[in-house]
Amino acid sequence: MRGLSRRALFASTAAGAGTVLLPAASARARPRPEPSAGCARYRADYHFTVPAQWKNDPQRPVWIDGAYHCYYLCNTDYLDGQVGTAWALATSTDLVSFTDRGIAVPKDTTVNGDVWSGSAVVDTGDTAGFGAGAVVALVTMSPGGGTDHQEQFLYYSTDGGRTFTHHGTDPVLANPGVADFRDPKVIRDDDRDRWVMALAERHRIGFYHSADLLSWTYAGAFAEDGIGVLECPDLFRITADDGTPKWVLGASGDGTGSGRPPTYAYWTGSFDGGAFTADSAEPQWLDHGWDWYAAVTFEKRDADGTPDPAGRYAVGWLNNWAYAHTTPTIDCDGFNGTDSIVREITLKRSASGGYYLASRPVAALDGYVSRTVRLGDLTVDGTRVLDHTGVSYELSTEITWSGATGAGVQVRRSPDGGRHIDAGVYGDYAFLNRRGTVNPDTGGARQESRTPFDASAGRVRLRILVDRTSVEMFVDDGRYVHSAEVFPYLIDNRLALFAVGGTAVFRNTVIREFAVPGPGPGA
Repeated sequence: MRGLSRRALFASTAAGAGTVLLPAASARARPRPEPSAGCARYRADYHFTVPAQWKNDPQRPVWIDGAYHCYYLCNTDYLDGQVGTAWALATSTDLVSFTDRGIAVPKDTTVNGDVWSGSAVVDTGDTAGFGAGAVVALVTMSPGGGTDHQEQFLYYSTDGGRTFTHHGTDPVLANPGVADFRDPKVIRDDDRDRWVMALAERHRIGFYHSADLLSWTYAGAFAEDGIGVLECPDLFRITADDGTPKWVLGASGDGTGSGRPPTYAYWTGSFDGGAFTADSAEPQWLDHGWDWYAAVTFEKRDADGTPDPAGRYAVGWLNNWAYAHTTPTIDCDGFNGTDSIVREITLKRSASGGYYLASRPVAALDGYVSRTVRLGDLTVDGTRVLDHTGVSYELSTEITWSGATGAGVQVRRSPDGGRHIDAGVYGDYAFLNRRGTVNPDTGGARQESRTPFDASAGRVRLRILVDRTSVEMFVDDGRYVHSAEVFPYLIDNRLALFAVGGTAVFRNTVIREFAVPGPGPGA
């Protein structure tokens, strides 16, 4: 966000949360507590969704007793026009199917009000004194009910992260006199036998260390002034595919003003416990679409619970603060809040010698395939409409061409072909374009996302995840990903392939549909 905090924006729009864009372009003056009778359902089929009301930032999931504990910001009073978030909890063993566990950290349990983003850790060594294995959460709160005075507070759990108790009303890290001071991300620095916190401080990320999670000492900072106010920082170590261990520093930021994405920026480099040294001053981006914000990464665990040093998971909020309250799911399903598919991320060395994070959908998704349609190799000159119909599925294909200037797919295409979402490559870029369907960007500036593409390669691999209100495109080995929120009519269920300026062959084209238990993974 630029110039206005996300909390202030939330406060200014919550009372009007019912004014939403629907596929029929309808709107209402005030929210109502229940979805409309007979309304079409827009809840995602295989993405995580909040059971009811509102969700925004996912909090970094924590591995406890054989399951990922996935916390997220939740407002159970959203449809009544009330502001304020709690931490809700869902658990999962495979990061595809989730079980709702209710509220873990309630709002307004102290005079400091509601709880914002932060992070939880398992204190196996009892450094904080709440018992070995206690789950300790550091969260941002704004004493006094304002939005500009942010401090860090501590909550703890002795029941495996299900419920939390506040550790008094005093901050464990007080505000030094700045407007933006939030979203603590805490990790264990085993090399120095202490805890480290990365904290968003407007245009920089501050680093602090602590022996006991209760008292914090400033150690240094990393500055970035080109992508708006930084939020939801991230810091982790990962081993690259060439065996090199690297540190990665990330943060959500709005790079729109400088022609960059409004998602998760990151730098590879080194970290000495107090200073992060980037390999390059220019950030890379883990997603190049419009709707992958407040993202977090977290440990990838083996079956026995051992962390994988060469892999991590990542998940983001499928929304954008520019239109956060615009969605048909409010009227149709009584909720607003969907996450991206969980991704597996790895660090790869590029041909030029640098490093980048590659993404792919979580492997456990394979276990929920309900139907597979193998179309083989398809030759396309112009537009070819396929027989397949559906509103949620995955399409994978490798496109080859000689002479064509572009190629791709049209998903969620209308019966008459007038509405569709286009995904593919053209010239020297890959793109995802939602302009041809109903979407939340009423201003029109956020319609097509682009990433570099080497047209001389003559081929591209696409893996596209389509759900009722989202499209996520993974290009080649996941070097680039585009995520977008979309609201097509539910009758827009056709699928087409296209080639521009020549002929293209879509090789090994496969469509997979998924069945995840319940009306939606978050329900």
